[in-house]
Amino acid sequence: MKAFRLDELEAERAANEGAYLQFLRERNMSVGLYALDAGDHDPQNPHQQDEVYFVVSGRASITVGLETTQVARGSVVYVPAGVTHRFHHITEDLRVLVVFSPPES
Repeated sequence: MKAFRLDELEAERAANEGAYLQFLRERNMSVGLYALDAGDHDPQNPHQQDEVYFVVSGRASITVGLETTQVARGSVVYVPAGVTHRFHHITEDLRVLVVFSPPES
């Protein structure tokens, strides 16, 4: 078993001064913590993997392809591989668990 604490992952991510911390990588998936502060710009490009976002905290909008929705704590969003997507209008610091399948390259 592998178990993680969100507060420890956030501290590690912050210490590495990056918006993304991959903390689990297995044969069929990888999992990371993505952080964008209020007002930040999300620089993502489409990924080659399917991904699922689980919003741990914060508020923002996300556009996936041509669809836009608001997200907040508890929101889950699926993004198919190759589809343009971006968080925007981030009004509260956003912390998101990201699951890639297969693992992010």
